[in-house]
Amino acid sequence: MYTDSHCHLTFPELQSQFESIRTAMQAAQVTRALCICTTLEEFDTVHALSMAHDNIWSTVGVHPDNEGVREPSFQDLLDGAARPRVVAIGETGLDYYQMDERKGGRTVADIAWQRDRFRTHIRAGRHTQLPLVIHTRQASDDTIAILKEEGETGGAGCAGGVFHCFTESQQVARAALDLGFYISFSGILTFKTAADLREVAKFVPDDRLLIETDSPYLAPVPYRGKTNNPSYVPFVAKQLAELRGSSPEAIGALTSQNFNRLFSKISVT
Repeated sequence: MYTDSHCHLTFPELQSQFESIRTAMQAAQVTRALCICTTLEEFDTVHALSMAHDNIWSTVGVHPDNEGVREPSFQDLLDGAARPRVVAIGETGLDYYQMDERKGGRTVADIAWQRDRFRTHIRAGRHTQLPLVIHTRQASDDTIAILKEEGETGGAGCAGGVFHCFTESQQVARAALDLGFYISFSGILTFKTAADLREVAKFVPDDRLLIETDSPYLAPVPYRGKTNNPSYVPFVAKQLAELRGSSPEAIGALTSQNFNRLFSKISVT
């Protein structure tokens, strides 16, 4: 019934508990999950997990703020994307969280490598026609601008994708939707401090909505502060249902249908 569109099952906090998590997923009616790659070094492990389980899929990419790791080339991403059960490019995007010139932090120029890396992922997505899994943190203007620029210079543009773990404004949501992207909400939606985000969640159209855990992080209420896992994604659906005058089951079905539509390679793997 429920699909976790973004989780990190190969991270140590979850990998060691994988069998118990699978049992918990089954009990919670979480029937599928997309396991996200964040470095090329972990890609084989992420991919192997998806090959071993018929309800788990994988991505290929390098997270925007991962430094000291193997830099992905265009060909690296194409080679990974060609493997079975790899259904998206990413996690990619921009993360300016640590950039604060007033505190002696990095400048926009200091992290030009992030923007270069992002463009490589976008071009791989365009070439493979696989969707992008977008991470943006305190960098929404540049994220949107680069997506637009690459769409214009690349001709056909990318195959769309999803802004995962969305925490931005309604204006940013509208810009992402206008570019053809989906919006995914995490357990943050259940936090007391997320009133503005809940308003955004009401705004996103039914056919562009996804849910996720981003586990092992951001466990929803009533598990906030604990290690997150895909069996908790129904709590995100429950919060969305309350906001949108629906039921958790209906949100689960709707977001699972959207997942199928976005990650269309699933139907042939």
